[in-house]
Amino acid sequence: MSEPIQPEFKGGKNIAMKLPPHLFDQTVVFYKDVLKLALVEQTDDGVAVEFGSSILWLDRVEHISQPETWLEIVTEDIHAAADYFNRKGVVRRDEVERLPEEFEGFWIANPANVIHLVRQPSDSG
Repeated sequence: MSEPIQPEFKGGKNIAMKLPPHLFDQTVVFYKDVLKLALVEQTDDGVAVEFGSSILWLDRVEHISQPETWLEIVTEDIHAAADYFNRKGVVRRDEVERLPEEFEGFWIANPANVIHLVRQPSDSG
């Protein structure tokens, strides 16, 4: 039996900074008003700013006490990626944030427990 083909992975354009409520407003002010980065999107629980060729999502999260940075990995074959990560012993972390049913992706953690969204490419990012 031949070894399964390793999927190709690339860094995605999205970076998420999960922020506790007591740091959220001042962090948004820093990126938007001090650094003057362009605002891409704003919701009740977050803001997205242009961060070079990336989008930095600043998300207010009620149940954390310190900031976390989450990264995005893009792959053309999400099912092969899931199988590959399973074989390599990479920890799945699907409990960290619910994804929409139709979304082609899942959550993993690297050995330092940094969360990564693994997803198929999309036109909308």
